[in-house]
Amino acid sequence: MMPDRVAVRDDLAGVVPYGAPQLDVPVRLNTNETPFPPPPAFAEHLAKRLAALDLNRYPDRRATALRVGLGERFGLLPQRVWAANGSNEVLLQLFQAYGGPGRRLLLVRPGYSAHPLIARVANTDSVAVDLDDDFVLSPAAARAAVAANDPDLVCVASPNNPTGVAFGHDVVRALHDESRALVVVDEAYVEFAGTPDVSAAALLDDLPRLVVCRTFSKAWRLAGVRLGYLLASDWVVDDLRKVRLPYHLDALTQEAGLVALALADEVTAHVAELVAERDRLFAALRATPGVRVWPSAANFLLFRTAVPDLFDRLLAHGVLVRDFSAAPRLAGCLRVSVGTPAENDAFLAALADSLR
Repeated sequence: MMPDRVAVRDDLAGVVPYGAPQLDVPVRLNTNETPFPPPPAFAEHLAKRLAALDLNRYPDRRATALRVGLGERFGLLPQRVWAANGSNEVLLQLFQAYGGPGRRLLLVRPGYSAHPLIARVANTDSVAVDLDDDFVLSPAAARAAVAANDPDLVCVASPNNPTGVAFGHDVVRALHDESRALVVVDEAYVEFAGTPDVSAAALLDDLPRLVVCRTFSKAWRLAGVRLGYLLASDWVVDDLRKVRLPYHLDALTQEAGLVALALADEVTAHVAELVAERDRLFAALRATPGVRVWPSAANFLLFRTAVPDLFDRLLAHGVLVRDFSAAPRLAGCLRVSVGTPAENDAFLAALADSLR
């Protein structure tokens, strides 16, 4: 008798789908979204552009105008820019193109939990190097990690998620110069670091195997649009065309990206306020007895307490954060996204009450 279903690929049998809880609560601070919507001018300009689209036709397969606009922003030719449905799809395409059976990806731990999952979907083995007790990766540790593992791919988030720590240019150089790997720096949160010097994009002309990934989901207030991009050597872009799906980036998303670039100062004007709120939250958490908090260059903070059910206590107050307490090396840790001033006050009040 024939079976009623087909078994999933053996190496995916135990995979838990990625995703943070999406709960209807008053204060949602668990997915690092920007709490402020795009400015009214964005919606007005986008509506006019969408009305002129020929939606009965396929979108520009190469997203030429968007890549030209991104290239102009970074001083790069469009041949060195690629865009896709969020930076996670950019990563998937990179892992598909340069990973696969018999190839190895080097990650850091703790690190972005989607990195090993995306690698697994791309049938790529991964190995992780532990960060130190302050969640820092030194140049010496970076050199040792690539020497010990001889990776085909390296992927680090900077600022790192969930720790918030940014890795210096000396670390990126060590990963690149001491290995033969494609070195991918996931900069989803780099706009919150406070200075453009943090970005590895400044190293692109010096390091040919460097790839910098960015997103419109965080500092650009467009998490609902799903638009990410990379900056790299032109041969990387050529290779990604071999694995991308036909017409993978729809016309509406491309137009949203173009409007955001045209209104860049207005769309990202909230970043300074979020950075100030992050610093206020950090100071408040650091002053709270029983709490350890790590400095962050992102729009979130990682903190640790000895209260095992703190996540549930906060949720009972209507505050949703991200629970990392079961993750390796993160026992007792929660991550809180920076919200509006009112949301941050609600979190601090709920935390104080939950720690009593």
